[in-house]
Amino acid sequence: MSQKRNHILGFAVGLVCLTLLDQWTKSLAVKSLMGNSPYVIWEGVFELFYSENRGAAFGMLQGKQAFFFVIALCVFAAVVYVLIRLPASRRFVPLELCMTAVSAGAAGNMIDRVSQGYVVDFLYFKLIDFPIFNVADCYVTVATAVLMILFLCYYRDEEFEMLFPGRKEKV
Repeated sequence: MSQKRNHILGFAVGLVCLTLLDQWTKSLAVKSLMGNSPYVIWEGVFELFYSENRGAAFGMLQGKQAFFFVIALCVFAAVVYVLIRLPASRRFVPLELCMTAVSAGAAGNMIDRVSQGYVVDFLYFKLIDFPIFNVADCYVTVATAVLMILFLCYYRDEEFEMLFPGRKEKV
C-alpha cells in the first residue's frame, strides 16, 4: 500500500509544481507584456504576446466559464478514479505523468477562469498565425499526444480491465 501512496503523492506534488509553474509564467506575462508591444523571440516566427482568452482553443465558446469549470471537474474526477484503480507499477508511470500534466493544465486554466474570468495566453507562433496559448495548454496538448501514443503502441487493452470491474467482453 505504501507504493500506491507514493504514486498518489507523486501525482499530487507534480500537479502542484506544474500548476505553480503555469501560474508563475502567466504572472510574468501580465507584469511584462500586458499593455506593451509583443516581445519578439524570433522575428516573424515566435513572440510573447499578451492576450486574454475568454473561451477555449481558437477562441471557441467565448464566455462559457461554467462549462469549462464542469469539464475541468470531470477531468479531475476521471483522473482520481484512474489513479485509485491503477496498480502501483512502474509500467503505469508514463500514464500517471500524462494524467498529472493534463490535470495541471486544467487546474492552471481553471484558476485563471475562476479568479479573473479569462485565461492569460502569451505564446504566439506568428509564422503560422497559430492561436496564442500558454504553458497549461502545452501540458494538455503534449500529454494528450503522448497518451495517444501510449494507448496505441505501449499499453494493451487487458491492462485496463481493473478500471471497469465486473465488465466482461461479449464474444
